[in-house]
Amino acid sequence: MARRATPEVNAGSMADIAFLLLIFFLVTTTIEKDKGIARQLPPIEEIENPPIIKQKNLFIVNVNRDDQLLVEDDLMDLKDLRQAAIDFIDNGGAPAGSPEHCNYCKGKRLPDSSDNPDKAVISVQNDRKTSYKMYIAVQNELVAAYNFLRNRESQRLYGWDFTVMKKGIDDGDITGSRADDIEEKLQNIQKLIPLKLSEAEPKKSGS
Repeated sequence: MARRATPEVNAGSMADIAFLLLIFFLVTTTIEKDKGIARQLPPIEEIENPPIIKQKNLFIVNVNRDDQLLVEDDLMDLKDLRQAAIDFIDNGGAPAGSPEHCNYCKGKRLPDSSDNPDKAVISVQNDRKTSYKMYIAVQNELVAAYNFLRNRESQRLYGWDFTVMKKGIDDGDITGSRADDIEEKLQNIQKLIPLKLSEAEPKKSGS
C-alpha cells in the first residue's frame, strides 16, 4: 500500500501575520507615563538688586536625612504641615490701612507672621539623603495648602473651585470663549494667592 505524502504547511504568509500582530499590539498597548511634579520653572534672569524678604514673611521647612520634618525650628508631623502652611500664607499680618494689608485673608493676623499671600515665601530644604517619598509628600502638602486657599477664594468670587476649573482647561474639557473666561479667572486667583515655593540647595548629610 502506497504511503500518503505529508501535506506541507504553507508558511509563506507567516511574516505578514507576524507583522500585522506587531502593529496590532503597538496600536492597542497603553504605555504608562512617569508622572513627576508639575512645576513650571521661572525664566533665568539676572537680578542686580534682589528684593529683601523679611524674616516674618519666610516659612522655613527642613527635611533631614531621617525624613524628619523641622518647620520653623520645631519638629512637626507631616499631617500638620498643610495647616501650618495655610496659617502662614493666610495670616494677613500687615496692619489695616497699609499698602500690604490683605482684606481677604482670614488668618490670625499675627504681627510676627506673613503680611499677605503675595509676600509669603515658603522655603524648603532637604538633606541629600532625604527619601524621594518624603520629598514628594512634603511638596504635595505644600501645594495642597495653596490649592485650599485658591479654592476658597475661587468659591468666594466665582462659585467654582480653582482646581476644578484648572483641570477642565488642562484636560481640554473647556474650550472656546468659555476657556478664555476661565483662564482669566484662574489668573485672578493666582494673583491673589501666588505660589511662592522656594527650594534651597540640599544639605550634605551630617552638615
